[in-house]
Amino acid sequence: MGRARPAPTDTQTAADWIVDIGALVSPPDICIRIFELMEDDGVSAQELGDVICRDPSLTARLLRIVNSPFYGFSRRIDTVSRAVAVIGSSELYNLVVAAAATTSFSRIPNFIVNIDTFWRHGVYCGIIARDLARQCRVLHPERLFIAGLLHDIGSLIVYHREPETIRDLLLSAQGDETTLSRRERAAFGFDHADLGALLLDQWHLPSNLVDAVRHHHEPAGTGKMHLETAILHVADAISNHSEQGAFYASPSARLLSDGTAWRALGIDPEPEFVNSVMERAREQYRLAVDLFG
Repeated sequence: MGRARPAPTDTQTAADWIVDIGALVSPPDICIRIFELMEDDGVSAQELGDVICRDPSLTARLLRIVNSPFYGFSRRIDTVSRAVAVIGSSELYNLVVAAAATTSFSRIPNFIVNIDTFWRHGVYCGIIARDLARQCRVLHPERLFIAGLLHDIGSLIVYHREPETIRDLLLSAQGDETTLSRRERAAFGFDHADLGALLLDQWHLPSNLVDAVRHHHEPAGTGKMHLETAILHVADAISNHSEQGAFYASPSARLLSDGTAWRALGIDPEPEFVNSVMERAREQYRLAVDLFG
């Protein structure tokens, strides 16, 4: 059995950190407007498309994503309103948030980690999470890519707020993210997963993805484990076991994962299975980095 995940002991400080970083990485007005429109059951794809088109850069990026092999549509999608109709407003909103988050956070000066390595890990984790979701026949598996891409977003807040402390914790954890998570909790009263979940909740990502981010290091702490949480945990573990997707300077020598998550997926962590997942991820990685990184 996996270890139960303790509740944060200093939720007020965590909330304060989110407020503080908000001045630097608040969701663009367009994200807020899209979410408000989505709350209206009568909103049309054309109305959503018209709002997004006010940002030409975002429009171009979204159309590039939906017309890429990442989605694999047989016909070219020429307008945002058509993209909304094809992939749905919720999926499009998730893409808008991902694009906004990667852009906003990449502007924050960071001297603790290589920001390219950070996003490489997120992209790789997202690719594997989507792959696992497809194998588990999860509805709309692309949303698991977004969860994987953003699963460690809270770490950038920690790096920004407590650079000296987190530098020591990163060194002492030696590439084991679960160990790092526990030591963050001892030092701060919460960890980067708590912060990431708080931030993504404020950005109105779906609650099941927010919960998956919150519990991705110790999924057994959720009580009844949700499939999205198990997928994200396993995807993160496989990423850290790979050369290309590890968050640390070198990959973990063994697969550091919770057996309860694998059982929730109905998959055995056999080396052949893990290697096949990593091979497929390598094939998709360059495209995904080009689109999202």
